Amino acid sequence: MSFFGKILRACALGAAVAIGAWNPAAAQEGPSAVIDQIRASGELKVPVMIGEEPGYIKDPATGNWSGFYVDFLTDLATTLGVKIVPVETTWGNLAADFQSNKIDIAIGVNPNPKRGLVVDYLWEPLFTDAWGVFSPKGKPVATWAELNSPDKTVVVQKGSTMQVVAESLLPKAKLTVVEDRNLAIMELQAGRADAMIQSIFDALQIAKQVNGEVSVPEPILRNPATLAVTRKPGNEGFINFLTNWIQQQRSLGLAQGRLAKSWEDRGIDLSILPSNFSF
Repeated sequence: MSFFGKILRACALGAAVAIGAWNPAAAQEGPSAVIDQIRASGELKVPVMIGEEPGYIKDPATGNWSGFYVDFLTDLATTLGVKIVPVETTWGNLAADFQSNKIDIAIGVNPNPKRGLVVDYLWEPLFTDAWGVFSPKGKPVATWAELNSPDKTVVVQKGSTMQVVAESLLPKAKLTVVEDRNLAIMELQAGRADAMIQSIFDALQIAKQVNGEVSVPEPILRNPATLAVTRKPGNEGFINFLTNWIQQQRSLGLAQGRLAKSWEDRGIDLSILPSNFSF
């Protein structure tokens, strides 16, 4: 083979290797790939949960969903030019829902290292909550240490951040782990538990429904509520879009105003919140 023939053959082999290594799907996974997929589908798949009012409220007559989390998600969907598709689930199932592509986004979630292996959390919180305690009437809880005793039983929701808090702060207490909030309330009402851990805003909602005490124990555990998306190629643009949306919501007081109105509309008294706490 001539010298020039060898050069041409080497070039052809190099081109063949390059073509073989080129992945059309990978080439299309630019930073806006996830946004493009959502827009192309015309849907934003979002989690919704029974017994999580006022964030998620299901109309038993129509099956339609409302609540402040649904309002936030609808706002995002409208900005993207798509409609929301509710997917009924629980807090503990969110990571699995992301991995199976059942949902595109979750809202009001707390950063969790274990879930962070498969989920991307936004660093900017949509609002700041705090961990509170709901207990029987006349039995407020001033400090977390009061519950850290073998003679105390605390109920939490399975796979939730509430369970992590309880396991960390109350290693001496007995823990009852249940699937959802309604079951936790039943444990308390039946006298099988001394307290249940909830975000303070959820505890206020429970107090509206069930007679009991709402406490913000010392030390105050602040609880950033943010957004999460599936970790996969092409979600950089989606994360950037969501980060900008959160910053606008917070900097203009839109998130705080919507939350306060939602709670006040349901007759929830926010005066219990400590004077040094703001969401």
